Amino acid sequence: MAVDTKKKEVNEKKVVIKREPIPQLATGDNVKVSMRIIEGGKERIQVFQGIVIKIHNAADGGNFTVRRVAYGVGVERTFPYASPLVARVELVRHGKVRRARLFYLRNLSGKAARIKEKRLSKEKLAVIETTAVDAVEDTATADIQAE
Repeated sequence: MAVDTKKKEVNEKKVVIKREPIPQLATGDNVKVSMRIIEGGKERIQVFQGIVIKIHNAADGGNFTVRRVAYGVGVERTFPYASPLVARVELVRHGKVRRARLFYLRNLSGKAARIKEKRLSKEKLAVIETTAVDAVEDTATADIQAE
């Protein structure tokens, strides 16, 4: 009996992890995604940097897929927006693309796989940053009201 109550107490504890807001992403953007990796009892941050090739918006918050080439091998990883394991998403540069899905990059290599940088004015950058912060504040207030 004592063992069961201890398990229930552990399961009832809520862990609140403070995160930075995820910036407004678009396909073709070059991003650094910091993930929390838990191995044994230790926790560390691992950075995955690459190009956003797909964004899927859904009722559960959606996800985005990032592709990079590591040691000559293409690696793709999908990150949920609402995951507590995503510590931070840093936007390195905006890419200039005309597609919603960049799966054609899988067949390209070297310089052919590069994407041009989209130049934005300071006003547009400020608008993008404020909309991302507002969206996070709205979801945070909705979460608090739901509890």
